[in-house]
Formats: sequence, C-alpha cells, structure tokens
Amino acid sequence: MSKNLVIVESPAKARTLEKILGKSYSLKASLGHVRDLPRGQLGVDVENGFTPRYVVPRVKNKLVKELKKAAQAATIVYLATDPDREGEAIAWHLAEVTESVQKSCHRVVFHEITKEAVKNAFKHPRTIDMQLVNAQQARRVLDRLVGYKISPLLWQKVRRGLSAGRVQSVALKIIVDREQEIERFVQAEYWTIEAELAKKTGDVAFRARLINLVGDSRLDIPNRIKADQFKKKLKKASYHVLKVNTKKVTRQPAPPFITSTLQQEAWRKLHFTAKQTMAVAQQLYEGLPLGSEGNVGLITYMRTDSTRVAHSAITDTRNFINRKYGPKFVPLHPRSFTKSVKRAQEAHEAIRPTRVHREPSLIKKYLTVSQFRLYDLIWKRLVASQMAVALFDNTTVDIEARCSNSVYLFRTSSSVNKFPGFIILYSESKDETEEEKKMTFPPLKSGNNLKLLDLFSEQHFTQPPPRFTEATLIKLLEQWGIGRPSTYAPIISTIQGREYVTKMKGSFQPTELGRVVNDLLGQFFTDIVDIKFTATLEDELDEIVSQNRGWANVVQDFYTPLEKDLEKAFQSAKKVKLPDELTDELCPKCDKPMAIKIGRFGKFLACSGYPECKHTKSFQIKIGVKCPQCDGELIKRMSAKKKRVFYGCSNYPDCQFSINLKPLPQPCPKCGGFLTLFMRRMAKCTKCEFKGKIPSS
Repeated sequence: MSKNLVIVESPAKARTLEKILGKSYSLKASLGHVRDLPRGQLGVDVENGFTPRYVVPRVKNKLVKELKKAAQAATIVYLATDPDREGEAIAWHLAEVTESVQKSCHRVVFHEITKEAVKNAFKHPRTIDMQLVNAQQARRVLDRLVGYKISPLLWQKVRRGLSAGRVQSVALKIIVDREQEIERFVQAEYWTIEAELAKKTGDVAFRARLINLVGDSRLDIPNRIKADQFKKKLKKASYHVLKVNTKKVTRQPAPPFITSTLQQEAWRKLHFTAKQTMAVAQQLYEGLPLGSEGNVGLITYMRTDSTRVAHSAITDTRNFINRKYGPKFVPLHPRSFTKSVKRAQEAHEAIRPTRVHREPSLIKKYLTVSQFRLYDLIWKRLVASQMAVALFDNTTVDIEARCSNSVYLFRTSSSVNKFPGFIILYSESKDETEEEKKMTFPPLKSGNNLKLLDLFSEQHFTQPPPRFTEATLIKLLEQWGIGRPSTYAPIISTIQGREYVTKMKGSFQPTELGRVVNDLLGQFFTDIVDIKFTATLEDELDEIVSQNRGWANVVQDFYTPLEKDLEKAFQSAKKVKLPDELTDELCPKCDKPMAIKIGRFGKFLACSGYPECKHTKSFQIKIGVKCPQCDGELIKRMSAKKKRVFYGCSNYPDCQFSINLKPLPQPCPKCGGFLTLFMRRMAKCTKCEFKGKIPSS
C-alpha cells in the first residue's frame, strides 16, 4: 500500500513531523536545495531574458533519484519546506526534479511544528506560489551576476579568491566608512564639575552636576585651569533648591523577536554570533527530543520580520502570567504588535515559544547550554511582551548656586521603580556602553537651603563614533531594509571569511584588503555600494510578489548599467599591490622577516627578501599550546575534503597528534592532563572525566 510522501529540508524536521503525521505518511529530507545554478560558470542566459540554468549538484544525484522514486510510488506528494521565499523555491525545485508536478502535488505551509499547526496545514494545502519563486529567482540571478561578473575584476586587479556581492559590498562600505569617520575624528578635552550637597551636616549626601551659568546656555570647561576657576567661585556660593519636578513614567516592553532583533539581542546578552544564533534557532524550530514526548518543535519559524503573535498564543501567555505572577502583572487589554519592519512580508508570526507553559527550567535537562540559553531568551521576550508596563517616578531637581553677581545651575535626577511590571522577568539590552547615572537623594522641595560638602571636577574627552558590532550592523541593515531575515548571518560570515574585516573586541574593523576592495568598487560601481540604491532595489524585488511584476525586467534594469560599468572598470582600473603582511618569524636563510602571501592553494610564508631570497614554507596558525606528545607547537589546520578545522602538531609527519576540539593552554585542575574547549567557557580533559569551567591561567 503506497503512502503519502512528505518532503522537508532536514532529517530533524522529518523526525518531528513523523511523530505528528503518523504511519500513513512517508517522510524524506532534501538536505536543503536539490538544484542550483552551476558552479564555475555563470549559468544565466543574459541574452534570453536572464533564463537561469539549474543543475543538480553531483553530491545530490543519488538523493534526487531516491526522492523521484519515492514520489512516483506515492499517492500524494506534500512539499513541506520552510514558509518563506527560499522554502517556496526549494519546493518548486523539488516538484521539478521529482516530476511530481505531473501528479497530485501539494504545498503545505506552517510556522510552527506543533500538532495543531501541522494538521491544519495538511487540511488546507495549496499550489506552489510562483510569484514567491520568481522573487527568489530574481535575487539568485542578481547575486550571481554581481558575483560572477565583478569577482574576476577583483582577481585581476587585486588578487585571486576575492568576491563581490550585492549586499555584502554595502555592508563592507558601511564598516569602512565608519572607520574613516573614526580616523578623521579629532578628540577634544572637556571637564565636568559636580557638587556634593546635603540639607545639613550629617544628612544623606548627594551629587548634582553643573549644567550652565544662568543666562548662558552653553557651559564651556575646556581644561583644568578653567575647571579650577569655576570651583574657586563655587566654593563661596550659597546653594538652594530651585524646583523639583516628579513625573510618573511608564516603560513598555519590547515586542517579540523577529530575526534581526533576535540576532541583535543574542549578541548583546549571550555573545552569540548571528550565524550561531540562527543555527541554534533552527534546532529549536525543527524539533528536539524531550524525553517521553519525543521530538518537539520548541519555537516558531525563525526567519521572519513580522512582530504579530497568534491570538491563541497571546491568550495562553496572559493566562500563564496571571497564574505565575498574579493579576497585577496582566494588562487590561492584550498587547498587539502589528507594526513590522520595512517591507515585512516573509512570514506571519514573530519568533515565540510554541507552548508558553513549556518553561525553560522544565526542559533544561534535555537541551544543550546554547539551546537552553537561546530558548530562555525567546521565551522571556514573548512572556514579557504581554506583561504590565513598568512604573517609575522620575524626579529632576534643579539647584541654584549664587555667587557674587553670578548664578549657576546644578541638576540631579533619580528614577525610582514603583511597580516592576515586565522587568521582573526581562529587560532589553542596549547597544550604548555607558548608562546614564541616576542619583538617590533625600526628600527635597523648592526653597530648601543646601550645604556644600565638596566639589569634584573630572576630565573627559569626546569620543569618536563606535565601530559596528554584529548587533548594530544588523540593526542598520534592517533599518534601511537591506537584505532579508535569512541573509544577515551569511553576509557577516562572508565579509569575515574573505578577510575584508576582522573582529576586534567584538567590533568590526576593515582590513587593508577590505579597504582596497571597497575603494575599487566605490570608484567603478557606485550603485553596487550605495545603500540607498540597494534599498530601492529591495523594494523592486518585493514588487515581484506584491505587484505581480515580471522578475526579468527587474534584473534587466539592474544589469544594463552594470555591464557598462564592468567594461569601463576592466579597461581603466589599475592593478593594486597589497603591502606584505610581515610576521615575527625570520627567514632561516637570510634572517629577513617572513611575509604572508596568497597562492592558488591559500596562504603560505615567503621571504620578504624576494627575489634575492626565494625561501618559502607552509603557513601555520599557532595557538600557543604545546603538543602533549612531543615538544612541537599545536597549529590550526583545515581538512582538505570536508573543510573542517582541527588542530595538529607542527612536527607532522614525525608526530601525528591531532584533535578536533580546540586545545587550551591550562592543564587539567584534577589530573594535570590535556584540556580542550568543550563548550563556551567550558573545558574537558582528554585524560580524566573532568568537565567544568575553564581554569584561570
């Protein structure tokens, strides 16, 4: 008896659906895309409407044959790929390669892998939405045209192995522009003065800051001399309270997560990269084994730019808050977040737990550390979004200091939480490193005389604009509407992987190579690196879906000026010689520094005295850990076939020690054995059973 065939992307998702759908369905995983543009060639017929030529990669041939055979044997084929453009395109490619379009083929869409959502989706299947598919095809073709047309220019004019991208080039320019702002910034000195005051000797003391000289809106204290002059006058002044202003202020909770805000907050609170966040979120969405429950989908679909939450989920959340925290913490009316970011249309719900009653603490034992921390973050954000507002009394006190013919204004403020509301559970982090200082002071009222206890002056310097972190870069791309929820993480990975930027203390800095590539693109391809142009192009790509616009026309409008720019660039651009990156290692033949070079097979070391000295050697990334089997150094290596990082001895092949986990320099605190990085901030001994926090050096 033939079964209904359901095709999804991943085995984990298949296992979770198998439990829900039962034995009358056969589940198969496509392992992502089964068809794509060919590698090593353009694969787009520019002369005939930009028709793409799709091929099945060699590694997918066997899988596609198995899927085709299963589809032919099935009564009905259900394509249950992800609920976005990429998922719609995968469904279309699956229908094409399995030839299931010729028989009963259905598209099913759900945003959470729960029994109710899945059963409902299978009751209401639809056909493949070709406008969504065409929107994805347009993006794929545009990205291929940019990559395969501009990259050869970079190989010829800069060095081999470089790439340009429609969105990555904009992200690079944003980082380079910020670095240039920082370099142009001229630091200026300024001073602040604070008075320590009390109602009378022995009372609670508090501080107030000098704001201005009454009648002069701008207070300029550029140096210590000026600060000392002010202090000298202020020591003789009489102080009294001018006015006290108290406002009742409410603080609203943040909306539930969308892709970009999840990536931003996971970076701020957990120090997860965007790539790591999406990988863990994928695991939570596709389903994880929870003991006797089996595989369970824990969150809704994680690639979304909508803040809407289903009515049933809001009701469940409000009931949970009432039971857990009491009726005071439940607002009178359900809070809705219908406003989405620019061009939001991919999915229909925010990222939330599939069951709010599945508290993080209850399932912690089934999750890895990373899975638990991210689920905890998502769960708290959703619950907090439906909790009562936090109430504060914000008080500002203005103080006059009268001295001779001058009147100086001091100010202090405090914020007192009167009702915690949602912040009892969760509060959103900020990108700013400095929080405003809030004072506490005794009850004060207008006319109170104050006693000066002391004066304090402090030197400051104006600060340049901060470098971008993953959180702030994603935030800016989102504000401009550049890229999609699925692209933020790959963009950041690409510009780092190409060595266009490095991350220093969590912030991006452009490399010399990144600056050179940005300058070349900016000189000849102004549209490609223009943030406004790229944002407008995103609008046009979305119009393919919303206005049923022909995708080839959008591509043609983009490609015509690009072709002219390419011709000019190949003719006019000069070859750029990158400066050698010298190392501390000396050439054994002539004692000159060894330099890092790039060849056909990657990095290698060559003598900086070339051509007089032609000594070369392999490039080794030392990690500062001695080999446990000999006196060699452990170095970071990459496997040839699977491109996975491992760590091996520098004395190879004489010493063949290697390990996949990152070695740590500290010895095991229990047995003195060899330690490796087991999880984030966790160590594991290779000799004994020790697992714990990384010991201090």
